[in-house]
Amino acid sequence: MHAIIEKLNENLKLAYRQALDADQKLDQLQKEGHGKFQALFNRDAGFDFEAKRFKPYVLDVAADVEALSQAEQLDEQKLKQTVVKLQHILTLLATFKDQ
Repeated sequence: MHAIIEKLNENLKLAYRQALDADQKLDQLQKEGHGKFQALFNRDAGFDFEAKRFKPYVLDVAADVEALSQAEQLDEQKLKQTVVKLQHILTLLATFKDQ
């Protein structure tokens, strides 16, 4: 279980750094009159809130990873949901970076 949490944390650090850069770009685009959208992800992505920046989503996954690391037993359903959310973030960050 420790190795899984460690890997999730590594990916979270990567996502966090990329999210800060992407959020700066989104801020700039919005100042230029672009970026007219309601949220980065829709509800079926696994998040129970909507945000126009990446950082809140990364922090949400970080809270999930923290909860998983504190649990006495691995909650496989929670792990699966967390991995899916992190994949959504990393995929969208990669797509955004390529634009």
